[in-house]
Amino acid sequence: MSEPSDDGRGVEGAAPPSVDPVNASDPTAAAPALEPHPQDPGAVAHAQRRGTRAEFEQFAQDRRAEIEAQLVAKRAQLDAVNERIEARTGRNLIMAIVIGVALGGSMLLSLVFVKELFMLVAVVLIAFTTSELSTALRAAGRDVPRIPTVVGGVLVVPAAWFFEGPGQWYGVLGAIALVSVWRLVETAVPTARATRRNLVLDLAAGAFVQAYITLLGTFAVRLTAAEGGQWWTLGFIILVVLVDTGAYASGLLFGKHPMAPRISPKKTWEGTIGATLITLVGGVLIAQFMLGQPWWVGLVLGGSIVVAATIGDLSESLIKRDLGVKDMSTWLPGHGGFLDRLDSLFPSAVIAYAIFLLVA
Repeated sequence: MSEPSDDGRGVEGAAPPSVDPVNASDPTAAAPALEPHPQDPGAVAHAQRRGTRAEFEQFAQDRRAEIEAQLVAKRAQLDAVNERIEARTGRNLIMAIVIGVALGGSMLLSLVFVKELFMLVAVVLIAFTTSELSTALRAAGRDVPRIPTVVGGVLVVPAAWFFEGPGQWYGVLGAIALVSVWRLVETAVPTARATRRNLVLDLAAGAFVQAYITLLGTFAVRLTAAEGGQWWTLGFIILVVLVDTGAYASGLLFGKHPMAPRISPKKTWEGTIGATLITLVGGVLIAQFMLGQPWWVGLVLGGSIVVAATIGDLSESLIKRDLGVKDMSTWLPGHGGFLDRLDSLFPSAVIAYAIFLLVA
């Protein structure tokens, strides 16, 4: 074992450590900095990409949350506005517009392009409306058989189209006979028997469905089947829409005086006046640019449609009041049933057909 030498070496053969003369006297001096280890350029780029992707994902999440919050706020505002309108008018405005556009579009396509397709539209509408009214009558205690009611009403449509007046009238009488015989046969079943008075009321109710819906509705079929009649059908449908829209908008903005509070509390005189003005203007434009008729025919047609459409609306409201129902059905959101939407068209079809026979 070696001993330490006198020359200050700690270990034999070891060189003495070098001392910085500047920092030797400063015990607090920091150690010399180490040179940085060179990094892999690929690792740096990967780290940058990860950071950029994380930032983008966070931005996308924040933006999505912001858009969702805006949509929720807009939906709440729209629902609030729709609730106020529905409370005042009694129907869902948005769904009413959607359903109205769908029904109007189907009629428009059939009348403009292939008018024979209007028979199919009429068949569907008469099937639904006769079913609705017979169901409502049954709920009120009148036993109106639905199957013959719908079948009879549907069969009158092609009869009125191909055989005109005789086909329409004999078809309606045949439909009434079918419904009546069906009801009489039902009385042979012990569970379907009724008193003489109730049986008479049932037969009268079945005949009423055919007279109110099938007879009045097929006037539009006869009008469309006539030469150039499809434009008259389209014209009077547009006028009925103007009556309904004008009364709705005018009543919503200015309505204060109810027209028939016991029958239709929301129908006002202000709404009817607004509907009349709009429909008269529309009648003149339709007469001159669609029907090729003088302006006064448009005034007569427009004014007559206002009266007929209003009577149709009030009549259906009176029927619903007597039956104790708010809507004929719930098949059309925002409208109730098909009959709730078409009540103004039935009497208007009769008026339009009569004017067509007089001037066309």
